[in-house]
Amino acid sequence: MQKSILACGAYRIDLTRPRVVGIVNITSDSFSDGGRYLLAEAAIAHAFRLIEEGADIIDIGAESSRPGAAPLAAEDELSRLLPVLKAVRDAGVPISVDTYKPEVMQSVLDHGASMINDIWGLRQPGALDIAARNDCAVCVMHMQGEPKTMQEGPHYKDVVVEVRDFLAERVRTLEDAGIGHDRIVADPGFGFGKTTDQNFSLLRHFDVLRSLDVALLAGISRKSMLGAVTGKSVNERAGSSVAAAIAAAARGARLLRVHDVGLTIDALKTWEMVENPGFEEQFFPERTAQGL
Repeated sequence: MQKSILACGAYRIDLTRPRVVGIVNITSDSFSDGGRYLLAEAAIAHAFRLIEEGADIIDIGAESSRPGAAPLAAEDELSRLLPVLKAVRDAGVPISVDTYKPEVMQSVLDHGASMINDIWGLRQPGALDIAARNDCAVCVMHMQGEPKTMQEGPHYKDVVVEVRDFLAERVRTLEDAGIGHDRIVADPGFGFGKTTDQNFSLLRHFDVLRSLDVALLAGISRKSMLGAVTGKSVNERAGSSVAAAIAAAARGARLLRVHDVGLTIDALKTWEMVENPGFEEQFFPERTAQGL
């Protein structure tokens, strides 16, 4: 059974229902909105817009991890991240930073970040120690290969089993380092070293990951697996992104990393009204009181 609370720095996130993580890419070349929020002012405004739409966590990242992406120097990454982080860290929701570099992790934690989202799963030298010394939440992701080459013929005997086993090993390693279960998030890494069929197999069997007994994150928003099914370009995938998010939530995802926050929240509310008889009383108490 997954933990019902995510300890995220000073925040405690209730995971008895799925929560929405809003994406802010402070990048020039991300696959979806690269360049759109590269200027700090634009990224800050977008973060506040996603919070207004109802995002429970904001995830900011300055280095693209799209297939074929080149690395970014740590000092350049921080020059993009810190102005945005400083502007939104007191906005009332946890700020997650998408980075794999230990020096960047320590700096953003010193400046108010509450969560580290690491595509390398804290495997870079020093990353695990930094996470253990702080009280942040940590998201560890599965990736076969590295961003520059990960889509060059990814191969698995059984993608679901191999991803689960990798994440189980990372969870054990984090626990052994003193990082509590309530601080750990696991992400199967849709699109990171996986074909379309492998991605959909992971989504179809996402519930297998519940055995990890930590919070599960699904990041499928606008990805190429959806374009392969719908034939739609990246910025025309809102509908399929929402459908994928609901499919993940139905199979146990408790954090949904998305571009389209408002649409995802509307879909989650509708899904919850069908699936959870206590949803209306819990989240719309004024309706219950009025007999609506």
